[in-house]
Amino acid sequence: MANTPEQQWWRKSTVYQVYPKSFKDTTGSGTGDIKGLTRKLDYLQDLGIDIVWLQPVYVSPQNDNGYDVADYRRIDPTFGTMEDFDELMHELKKRGMHLMTDIVVNHSSTEHPWFQEARKSKDNAYRNYYIWKDAAPDGGPPNNWQSKFGGPAWQWEETTGQYFLTLFDKTQADLNWENEQVRQEVAGLMIFWAEKGVSGFRMDVINLISKDQGFPEDDGSISPGDGRRYYTDGPRVHEYIKELYAKVFGPYNLVTVGEMSSTTLEHCIRYSNPEEKEFSMTFNFHHLKVDYRNGQKWELNPYDFEELKQLFTKWQSGMQRGGGWNALFWNNHDQPRALSRFADDGIYRVESAKMLATTLHGLQGTPYVYQGEEIGMANPKWLDISEFNDIESTNMFKILQERGLSADEALAIIRERSRDNSRTPMQWDGTANAGFTSGTPWLKVDESYKEINVKAQLGDPTSILAHYRKLIRLRKQEEVLTNGRYVRLDEAHPQIYAYARINETEILVVVSNFSGEHVVFTAAEVFWETVKGKEAELLIGNTPQTPAWGQTVELSPYASYMWIIR
Repeated sequence: MANTPEQQWWRKSTVYQVYPKSFKDTTGSGTGDIKGLTRKLDYLQDLGIDIVWLQPVYVSPQNDNGYDVADYRRIDPTFGTMEDFDELMHELKKRGMHLMTDIVVNHSSTEHPWFQEARKSKDNAYRNYYIWKDAAPDGGPPNNWQSKFGGPAWQWEETTGQYFLTLFDKTQADLNWENEQVRQEVAGLMIFWAEKGVSGFRMDVINLISKDQGFPEDDGSISPGDGRRYYTDGPRVHEYIKELYAKVFGPYNLVTVGEMSSTTLEHCIRYSNPEEKEFSMTFNFHHLKVDYRNGQKWELNPYDFEELKQLFTKWQSGMQRGGGWNALFWNNHDQPRALSRFADDGIYRVESAKMLATTLHGLQGTPYVYQGEEIGMANPKWLDISEFNDIESTNMFKILQERGLSADEALAIIRERSRDNSRTPMQWDGTANAGFTSGTPWLKVDESYKEINVKAQLGDPTSILAHYRKLIRLRKQEEVLTNGRYVRLDEAHPQIYAYARINETEILVVVSNFSGEHVVFTAAEVFWETVKGKEAELLIGNTPQTPAWGQTVELSPYASYMWIIR
């Protein structure tokens, strides 16, 4: 059902990710709302966006910024009303745009009525909606699995004298997908939103839903030894997703993206190959771990450029061979700003932002733009731990000090790694609070807003915003961006990432300088022989220079160019 080109329209689309809490506030509450998104649809349409990904706006205690859902069918009053949501859907439809909404079904909030019932007694009708285990012989947790947010992955429930599984926050209880009733509930709630006109779903940590039912201890023989090997891409995960496809994704012709935690290429091919009837595409995060020391997020390390390029190459080539489809991204609500991680957010901020965009948008897959990325927002300047809101960050600040770091050392790590780096309010203009709210923002507005904002870039053809607009347009115009085979060209160059996309009639070449130095790229003889003498057109560049394509290309700091050769 999802194999025809018409039903894969999203392959030429660009998705814009909205973190609603920080996007636009229309009430003065200090928190963004659904009406704020509706008010900015013309901006997104002008940018060329086809699909808006709206993160959770369901009823939630907000312990994990909406990813702890207490009611999947109601809008949290913080964000507005169901009428506001219906208005958003109407306005999107008027503009020929689509909504992808977030679904969080590995776990629910412990405030969800299902859990409130489940905790009452061992024979409650909802008990088996969650994962309960007796204590270990010493009275401790059933096994040594660790939460993604730090500490044991089990919480003690006094009333019934058992532990329940929480792979994330202690208020996010893992749902028991072995229970067919849970799977029916999930399909039902997704149908509810599909019936309201939603065109797709982004599935939160969806590859964690199937756990090894033996719940074994992790002996540490495979790093990181925190239990993830027993619940990542688990034994029945593909069965469960195929079931959702048969009930929901296929019948409603939905575009779906699975967020895949610590996954493998082989699994992502299965998840996203249309023949498998699972998801349209997948997110993987391997390229965003190249600055982790020994795989540890909370240890600072310069990023490994060669590893970054090898990972892009592995996933581009591998997904192509296997018929899978990538969701392409540098940024999201869980990551520090890529501009600050992989390039220069200071003197070469504009060139760097355009360079990262060109590099990503030339790859095969569906690109995702995270709010603020298109104007070059960087990591904020954090002064004190009290400025942070993210539960993962505040937990780790304590844990790092317990491990022996000073408060200053712990803060230095939190500044670099915190998810709040990407969650500060969207910078619309140079007025108070960056035009985000007339009230007190829920999270501080970065001090850069007077220079870095949408209004300052709207009429500027040389702006980062204009560059994104052009890249998004090229995705629709150039067939090679959809179907071109990926070939890496740079041969482990210490500063340059270069690759080609090749189909039967065209060759697209992207060459990017990831350094603050002037460098020279020389195409290998074997590649040069295949393109020599053909006509080359510069599609997009990020400097005032418009270099012609040749075997040798000079690049200024953070320069990036895309040519098409016919």
